[in-house]
Amino acid sequence: MKNKANYQILIGVLAGLLIGLYIKFNPLANGSDSILYIAELVADIFVSSLKMILIPVIFFSISVGIANLSSHKQSSKIWVLTFLFFFISMALAIILGLGSMNLFQPGRGMSLSIFSEQLNNFHQASININLFTKQFLGSFFVNPLKAMTEGNILGVITFSMLVGFAIARGGKEFIEVKKILNGLLGVTMKIVSWIVLFSPYGVSALIIKLVSQQSPDLFLTLSKFITVFIGTTLFHGIVVLPLLLYFFTKINLVMLWQGSREAIMTAFATSSSSATIPVTLSAVEKNLKVKPDIARFVIPIGATMNMDGTALYEASAALFVANLSGIDLEIGQQLIIFCTAMIGAIGAPGIPSAGMVTMAMVLQSVGLPLEALAILLPIDRLLDTFRTAVNVEGDIVVSLIVQKLIRNN
Repeated sequence: MKNKANYQILIGVLAGLLIGLYIKFNPLANGSDSILYIAELVADIFVSSLKMILIPVIFFSISVGIANLSSHKQSSKIWVLTFLFFFISMALAIILGLGSMNLFQPGRGMSLSIFSEQLNNFHQASININLFTKQFLGSFFVNPLKAMTEGNILGVITFSMLVGFAIARGGKEFIEVKKILNGLLGVTMKIVSWIVLFSPYGVSALIIKLVSQQSPDLFLTLSKFITVFIGTTLFHGIVVLPLLLYFFTKINLVMLWQGSREAIMTAFATSSSSATIPVTLSAVEKNLKVKPDIARFVIPIGATMNMDGTALYEASAALFVANLSGIDLEIGQQLIIFCTAMIGAIGAPGIPSAGMVTMAMVLQSVGLPLEALAILLPIDRLLDTFRTAVNVEGDIVVSLIVQKLIRNN
């Protein structure tokens, strides 16, 4: 059943790619408008269903997970290992991004003037690191109902963690509350399983939208940056993360792909780490056999705070803009980019193109022109698919490493 679902999603991706290309190059053909309309409708239903179940999954999985972890004799070690490997995987991603951009130097010799149309239509929005930090920390402690209705993932995570700690501290006093939340989590995951059955059609529809609506002209102009970024991101996802995983767990790339491709393909199609949480949880628990108490702690938090692909993108894009502007960034300035890309990736909500919000902070930290965001925006949707897939893969890898290290002690 598991393999059947995985193959169905793969077929959906290929079908979406072929249909999208057909519509792109035959926009006036009979039926093209109808196909695109149906694809948009199916895609909207799929994404909406993921968003519908997202907040319940985060709340129940984290609160129950922490309640269970707190009674675990190695709970403190699980916390430390989780955040340690979040940092390691993102640091490796940023270093790889900076290294590839310094090596291949996309944008060198080009001029910002060739993008005058995008720059003229762009309205500059400045955000400094102090304001960003204030907003970022403030998003942790908000009215939980407001956070849930507005989709403030950090706020929901904070409240869920506090509920989990309260249940754990209460011991027998809150045992019935824990049972109720466990039951509601089971109901939520059952709904997730129904959504997963619909995912091949949703993923196919999203791919059709993506391929048919992108302009090829800008892709050709920025082809070197796109090629270097996608190549670097794939290298991180296919080589770096699997090597890190194999070093600690002896799980190879093939085993990782077989167990996680459903989640990675959904992440690629939706461009949303948060929306993919239900599918990712299902994959790591059922396919990769990660214990629920670890999976339901690592995956939801990782969807907001472990953004390998986003961190890699922000570092890469900053150097690309520097090359376009004819600015040579020194080691110290690139170290600043490393730090701000790390902070920005942690603070970026797991929604489509969220990295563009914190990208402004990264550019401003080293004095690069914020107008360059207008150059990146048209291609962001394409690049977001790859970085989101790597974001989700990073969460899966960390959950497997944490489980292995806990078992060995």
